[in-house]
Amino acid sequence: MTAPTTVPDEKQIRDGVRAALAVPLGDALADVPDDAELTTALGERYDSLTAMECVTAVETRFGVEVDFVADDVRHWFSSVSRMARFVRERLEDGAVLDGGA
Repeated sequence: MTAPTTVPDEKQIRDGVRAALAVPLGDALADVPDDAELTTALGERYDSLTAMECVTAVETRFGVEVDFVADDVRHWFSSVSRMARFVRERLEDGAVLDGGA
């Protein structure tokens, strides 16, 4: 089964993640590759408080919810590419569930 066309493509999601992260991280993210570990690339700039701000920014931007019990936040929010994958999976799940109603 393919995901409905209402789910943005990978580039749109990745660009949206970067736009959401621009609020808590500013220009610091500009030269960081999508697959780079943010704790390594940004050092102290990506601390636990900033990571929580990033989670909130991504949730707000895409209308998804992070379950801090079931989702491994340290894994999913460790790089832009992982965040984009997390968002894509949540949007696809939501599209399938909404389509089945």
